[in-house]
Amino acid sequence: MKTRQILCTVALAAAMAANAQNDGGISQEMLKTITAQPEQSQAQKALTNAIQHNGIELLARGKAQLAPVPATFSIETKKQSIQNQKSSGRCWMFSGLNVLRGQFAAANPDKAVVFSQDYLFFWDQLEKANLMLQGIIDTGKKDINDPEVQFFFAAPINDGGTFCGVIDLVSKYGLVPQSVAPETFSSESTAQMRRILSSKLREYGLKLRKMLAEGKKANAVKAEKTVMLKDIYRMLCMAYGEPVKEFKYAHVNAEGKVAGEEKTYTPLSFAEECGATNLADKYLMVMNDPRNEYHKVYEIQYDRHTYDGHNWRYLNLPMEEIEQLAIASLKDGQKMYSSYDTGKMLDRKRGFCSMQNFDYANLFETQFPMTKAERLLTRDSGSTHAMTLTAVNLNADNKPDAWKVENSWGTESGQKGYLIMTGEWFKEYMFRLVVDKKYATKAQLKQAEAKPIPLKYDDALFEDE
Repeated sequence: MKTRQILCTVALAAAMAANAQNDGGISQEMLKTITAQPEQSQAQKALTNAIQHNGIELLARGKAQLAPVPATFSIETKKQSIQNQKSSGRCWMFSGLNVLRGQFAAANPDKAVVFSQDYLFFWDQLEKANLMLQGIIDTGKKDINDPEVQFFFAAPINDGGTFCGVIDLVSKYGLVPQSVAPETFSSESTAQMRRILSSKLREYGLKLRKMLAEGKKANAVKAEKTVMLKDIYRMLCMAYGEPVKEFKYAHVNAEGKVAGEEKTYTPLSFAEECGATNLADKYLMVMNDPRNEYHKVYEIQYDRHTYDGHNWRYLNLPMEEIEQLAIASLKDGQKMYSSYDTGKMLDRKRGFCSMQNFDYANLFETQFPMTKAERLLTRDSGSTHAMTLTAVNLNADNKPDAWKVENSWGTESGQKGYLIMTGEWFKEYMFRLVVDKKYATKAQLKQAEAKPIPLKYDDALFEDE
């Protein structure tokens, strides 16, 4: 009798579990409710037909696309040549180097320079390879399925990043002119090398974990990692060219004419002459992250380019304070590294970012009411693309109503290489800003010195730029 009761109890529990599982599906009753749509009007039928035969962006075009793109700015920095990152994710590097060459030009009005992206990218990839391998060593005692271990295996190397990478790489490896280390096919189209290097690094990661599991001494593991990096270096040389150690160069002006005597430089001495020194002490990283408390410092784990470098650490500020920092910098002729969720509400053809570019709500007879914080919480938005902030227009109330950024998509893109943003769009989709500390308030500088609150590597906001 007892056995029968137990079997009945087990069967009942199984049935309840099955019902609970099935209850989460779309039942026939639920399907009737879902599909019981009101009869469409003639206008709705016409709209449905149009959606099925046309691009949604074309049909959702909003009133902003009937108006001209803002063309005048009350505060604008000096223009410089537009660069093109092509098929790569190096926007962070292009924006960062644009800031550095803009500062050089401001200090040297008769000269202009374009720094080599290929040169710095070479070292970025070698450092990221080491960052991955050392991460595997540091987490060697954890199970391979541990989320932190899988973080390194999931994306062993990438071409995205932040201004922290520019700071650490320039401080360690210096700069060279673009003419000394021009772009290669692989630096302008990074996907193939990324896949090849990722596969190699995963292989190496498994080998290092095996050595650790076998109890190999730390020196032996380090020696093996060095051999691995030597192989990675060789592969990088084949794709991007071996980095120069010394070179001759004469500065030129904006027209490309010689504007100085030829000298012999090392990458570090060239960076020093161009004023790109002590970068870590010069800049304040700020961010608008409405999910977290303002006027606090946050730091994202593993969000760096070099193992011995800086994670992205930022002071979280409301947009009004970020706008004032940006305006103060622009008034002084200084460009800034900044980042955005650029794909949202972008009229790519005209290079115009406006909340009125597309009216998806009326097209589909619904609403999209999420706030900036809610979009971040649900991964509907994030900091995805870095550009160089160059201009702002202040209205009659001295409030910013339009912004201008130097992009890295070439001169054929947008407004001859620039994107224009409305003040409203800027508030909704701008995230990061790097500004010289001299434009910050005493209160902000004091707040920035606080111990950072740690955020995990898989935080929704921190997609690589």
